[in-house]
Amino acid sequence: MDIAPSGAPPLDNDGFPVAATASLQEGRSTTLKHDDTFALFGHAGDLGGSPEGLYHRDTRYLSHFSLWLNGARPMLLSAALQDDNAALTCDLTNPDLPAGAGLNAVPHDLLHLRRSRFLWNGAIHERLALRNFDDRPHRLRLELRFAADFADLFEARGARRERRGTLHPPLLEQDRVTLSYTGLDRERRRTTLRFDPAPALLEAGRAVYEITLPPGGRQALFIEVGCDREPAPCPARKAFGLALRQGRWAQRRHDARLASLDSSNDIFNETMRRAAADLAMLVTQTPEGPYPYAGIPWYSTAFGRDALISAWHTLWYDPSLARGVLRFLAAHQATEADPATDAEPGKILHETRQGEMARLGEVPFRRYYGSVDSTPLFVMLAGAYLDRTGDLETLRGLRPNIEAALGWIDRHGDMDGDGFVEYRRKRPDGLLNQGWKDSHDAIFHADGRMAEGPIALVELQAYVYGAWRAAARIFRRMGDPLPAEGLDRRANALRLAFDERFWDEALGTYVLALDGRKQPCRVRSSNAGHALFAGIALPERAERLVHTLLEPDFFSGWGIRTIAAGQSRYNPMSYHNGSVWPHDNALIAEGLARYGFRRQAGKIFSALFDASTYVELRRLPELFCGFPRRRGQGPTLYPVACAPQAWAASTPFAMLGACLGLGFEPGTRCIHFDQPVLPRFLDAVTLRDLQLGDGRLDITFRRAGDEVAMHVLRRSGGLQALLRSG
Repeated sequence: MDIAPSGAPPLDNDGFPVAATASLQEGRSTTLKHDDTFALFGHAGDLGGSPEGLYHRDTRYLSHFSLWLNGARPMLLSAALQDDNAALTCDLTNPDLPAGAGLNAVPHDLLHLRRSRFLWNGAIHERLALRNFDDRPHRLRLELRFAADFADLFEARGARRERRGTLHPPLLEQDRVTLSYTGLDRERRRTTLRFDPAPALLEAGRAVYEITLPPGGRQALFIEVGCDREPAPCPARKAFGLALRQGRWAQRRHDARLASLDSSNDIFNETMRRAAADLAMLVTQTPEGPYPYAGIPWYSTAFGRDALISAWHTLWYDPSLARGVLRFLAAHQATEADPATDAEPGKILHETRQGEMARLGEVPFRRYYGSVDSTPLFVMLAGAYLDRTGDLETLRGLRPNIEAALGWIDRHGDMDGDGFVEYRRKRPDGLLNQGWKDSHDAIFHADGRMAEGPIALVELQAYVYGAWRAAARIFRRMGDPLPAEGLDRRANALRLAFDERFWDEALGTYVLALDGRKQPCRVRSSNAGHALFAGIALPERAERLVHTLLEPDFFSGWGIRTIAAGQSRYNPMSYHNGSVWPHDNALIAEGLARYGFRRQAGKIFSALFDASTYVELRRLPELFCGFPRRRGQGPTLYPVACAPQAWAASTPFAMLGACLGLGFEPGTRCIHFDQPVLPRFLDAVTLRDLQLGDGRLDITFRRAGDEVAMHVLRRSGGLQALLRSG
């Protein structure tokens, strides 16, 4: 997603618009999600302005839902999302309600309305509780207005369609109404609203209740809004309770298998609880296992790169997520060439969509392979998962996919045979840039000219190096040393060639990319930090590169900018050319830790933590603007950043693991901590139920002067904890 220059329509994927007429920050929307369904509510719990709505499989099944009391909108008292993201509660009261139409006048603040709602199995379940705090009775007319436009997600983002399908007349029954639409893809989509008790009046777009509340009286109404599903055979109030219990049981099962942490900083504890809850909400259960969808509202679907990085970030915390990601992407790996989807044998998925426009080919993302880095990242994660768990059985099942991915790098990745992997889109309306910075203007030369392809990105070469090293480790563990030796030789050769072509002494960093003529894009970018993350950087380059990345033109005070200030296309309000992305900073911090610069990694961690303290719900967004930090002020938020976003939610886990030097040796049943440091905002941190195999470990770290002391609280299953000092 990208915002185009002034005067041009906002662009995403080089031709698919994202509405930038209003900031997501202004609406203060609240998000709920379960599997393939999510909802974006206004702060009072209503749905109305775009992009609000109930979405299911990339279609908006409910575009309007509002509450009225005697013809007036209730006033919001407060709205609260549960700490585990499971439910939204909105407390409201009445404004001054005049008499009329058989209704008596009601002074303000005498009626309390509480809306409690959650998502479960493709449906909103809501309880609306009313209470009269007056000393006299009140006769009320409560009205729920609703509509479903069945807009494709890309339409909700701003795309314009010349033709649409058919909206059908509503089907009305005593306690329910069904709204339906048949798309141009011939798929019939249905929204069923069910009310308990049945309203006094039910029409195509509203349900009306006539309610008399005695002094101190109460009444509860239940509403269920289902997407393409038959309502439960029991009344809506019983369905509410049943779904609520099922959701709680599922949450408890999820929490029981995860590590947890506590620290000396209560605000950090809140940040980590929210990050864990956001990850749990974004995870969708697939036949291959749990898979984190990328972000809400625009990216609530399976993305390859995002899930691979999110799983990498949380590998120490929840290795089952990496297993689910690897298995899902293996199941969707390309097996043949298809220019219409940028597919080639062995290539790993970029994105998949389930909506009408994708099914019709109006957008190319039904199953799209336009990311050049997902394939080497897939192999890197497979190696890291084996290092973390020792799970050879899963890796043996994935070996054909790993070999196919390596084959894609060899046969399709290096287009011109120069030893570097490049990209160029296959269809005119596909992604122009296919690294993680996929805006149309993200890859450019020092004078601002756009780079022409095929383009060899700096981080892509680093990932290929990391993939070859990971595959070598995997094959050795499988007792197959011959291919491992060949991969190690190739990785060593790539490292030297990479240094020769990409290092720029005058810039003090690696160049952003090589263009189609092999000319370097001499731009100071955060991409270079990924060379530290993947290990391709020569040790003698590390200190200079770290110094460059932490200079004021890069480091804003809130994190490292995507592009350093002073570069030709630098704009702190852009999507990729000067903003700060938490996940990008986390990968760089992991690279700093890899090369022994753990205290510098702690500086980045502290900056991102400070940013989270200024953000609603302590939730790190997808990105924020790259303006310099000012005393007493928080970061400048990006107008249409997704929140929650999986690789932003996973960032604190990656940062903590990097600072603690956390690593695993399944063969010796040892968890080790290499030269751990604690960032300045933490005096102590405790990890509980840290798992390796069937063993568990509880361990505390405390600052002791400039050092960190470790104390094992509990261990089982023969686990050992090892502190490695410098």
